[in-house]
Amino acid sequence: MNNSKKFIPVMLMPFKEDLEIDYDALDRLVDFYLESGAGGLFANCLSSEMYQLSVEEMVDSVSHIVHRVNGRVPIVATGSFGETTAEQAENVKKIYETGVSAIILISSLLAKEEDSEDVFRKNVYQLLDLTGDIPVGFYECPIPYKRVISPALLGELVATGRVKYHKDTCLDIVNVRQKIAETEAERTFGLYDAYMVHAVASLKAGSAGLSCIQGNYFPELVVWLCDNYANVEKQDKIAKVQEFFAGNMAVMHDTYPASAKYILKQRGMRIGLTCRNGSVLPSTETTKQLDLLLQDFERLSDEIDLMSVKK
Repeated sequence: MNNSKKFIPVMLMPFKEDLEIDYDALDRLVDFYLESGAGGLFANCLSSEMYQLSVEEMVDSVSHIVHRVNGRVPIVATGSFGETTAEQAENVKKIYETGVSAIILISSLLAKEEDSEDVFRKNVYQLLDLTGDIPVGFYECPIPYKRVISPALLGELVATGRVKYHKDTCLDIVNVRQKIAETEAERTFGLYDAYMVHAVASLKAGSAGLSCIQGNYFPELVVWLCDNYANVEKQDKIAKVQEFFAGNMAVMHDTYPASAKYILKQRGMRIGLTCRNGSVLPSTETTKQLDLLLQDFERLSDEIDLMSVKK
């Protein structure tokens, strides 16, 4: 997955008003990501409200996504759920059997917050031992707490040949550069940055691409940045896109993922705003801010000649 800069969406999960998974909307969402130029998909992640899904729902939804994609792009999905390492290993195997390319391990589920990196390292190797040759990746998920993997340890784990993917949320470009330096020898591995404030810097540093929640609002704009970040003739436009993402961090985070579903609905997608994790749009002021965000995106699209995806 490291042959070009790619946008890997952290997939939303559409729900019906009765909180059941809306598989028709999920099909439309998959198609939208791919039509926008996504180079892969990250299913069953925090944006998918994974902690509000049963393991059976995880398996069923990931399997559905795999069949909808039908081999067009690689898919990764979180699988390291369970109270014990043995239980986590069984769930890794269950979700891998859906046909994904790799199983993502949540760093904060592999050790307690007070545990040292040595404890985390030991637990990772134990899980790897229990899961055969299944390809894996890591996600520094902020819930239940954020555990950032050190560059040295990430390099060590990638050198095993098992680790193919890393979704980075450290928010520190120096740390990102160190991780890239520690892992650059493994050509089948890719680091995908989640922090859009330093998106261009991360791409220039050698990240494999971006995997950010902003792509659940405007995926084609993230794809455009991955395609054009180094284009010397478009530096003014690149700066505007980078500024757009950095300047709208709060509005895109504050009521997420309901806010992303709202924007997609305003853009023409048939998707409900229902979330299982309690996310709602609390007031008309919130929707006004999101409407302004959409207007800013449309103006920016015109300025950079972006061809938006029609739904």
